Amino acid sequence: MAMRRFYNEIKGLKVKEVPDHVKPMLSLDFVKKSVQKGLDNYHAKYIQTSSVDPLLHVCFGGMVFSYLVALPEERRHLEHQQHAKEHGGH
Repeated sequence: MAMRRFYNEIKGLKVKEVPDHVKPMLSLDFVKKSVQKGLDNYHAKYIQTSSVDPLLHVCFGGMVFSYLVALPEERRHLEHQQHAKEHGGH
């Protein structure tokens, strides 16, 4: 949704105008305001309505995080197994 809005904003601009349009969006103040707005919207949509969705978000987020943390070790393990199969080792 945000990407579509951003695309619609810049598609009418000339190439020389794009950096002047994008530069304010990269400021620390703009990012802080955007994050705060997102958190406010999340609070209004889920927390104030006593929805169970935040619990699900935490559970699924934890699963994804743990998967991503363990992924490099799993890849090393699988590469070691493949190498052992190719070379007949342990």
